[in-house]
Amino acid sequence: MIYNEACPACASKSFSSVYKAIDYTVSEEVYEICECSDCTLRFTQHIPGIEEIGKYYQSDAYISHSDTRQGLVNTIYHWVRKLTLRQKQKLISRITGLKKGRLLDIGAGTGAFVQAMQNVGWEVKGLEPDATARAQALKNYGLSLALPGELYALDKESVDAITMWHVLEHVHDLKGYWEVFTRILPKNGRLVIAVPNYTSFDAGYYGEYWAAYDVPRHLYHFSPASIEKLGKEFGFQIEMVKPMWFDAVYVSMLSEQYKNGRPSMIAALWNGFRSNINALFNTRACSSLIYIFKKI
Repeated sequence: MIYNEACPACASKSFSSVYKAIDYTVSEEVYEICECSDCTLRFTQHIPGIEEIGKYYQSDAYISHSDTRQGLVNTIYHWVRKLTLRQKQKLISRITGLKKGRLLDIGAGTGAFVQAMQNVGWEVKGLEPDATARAQALKNYGLSLALPGELYALDKESVDAITMWHVLEHVHDLKGYWEVFTRILPKNGRLVIAVPNYTSFDAGYYGEYWAAYDVPRHLYHFSPASIEKLGKEFGFQIEMVKPMWFDAVYVSMLSEQYKNGRPSMIAALWNGFRSNINALFNTRACSSLIYIFKKI
């Protein structure tokens, strides 16, 4: 188990405990969540090391690896994913100014986004640590995804854009990854990172039951301020921040189940709606956010 004696992002030793959260997906173990008073990053304590973390993903309920369609929540997930794939395609082309380019997708899951970008002519390399997810990618799309360790061997300025869709919060080597981003992207290259936002209304409403804490798989819990500060340290500036409106409802459905023992569509819709209304005039208050960074 790993105990952080300092903030994983800014190395400050000024942090305090915020919640005790339960792993509802696999183990039912309890984990402490701390918050750094300097950069505002929250992080999970006593986390499994990289060699042990794999077993905490071994659940049919972990949809990004199993691709299961069982149950209402997972059915909604697939519907939303299909709807957003095209939006992601357009986003990458717009921010890079390229119709075709070189893309690295880290944490490719079962390969849906890699396939979608290949279909519009991009050269895409996908990295995925989980064997089950890689097998699904091969079965579903004929994709051979690589292991994350290959990231460190990529050539300087070898990609035009990097995407991480709800992945950065899982990475043990947080600063090591950012060092690689700096090396493999050219000047003005784009880094696209989607992560949950613990400063959102739904996060505050559900507290330790907020599904996007997802301990121990989520090692870090970002605020807009913490991820912006981290990017600046490695020579990136935020170009824009985009909301992920559907996440408030999806996360609220899981959170309702954790808090009350069952999913409630009515409560999830209501609390997701309240969260999105709260973020309507302040994008950075949305349940999940897409940060588009430009290398400077």
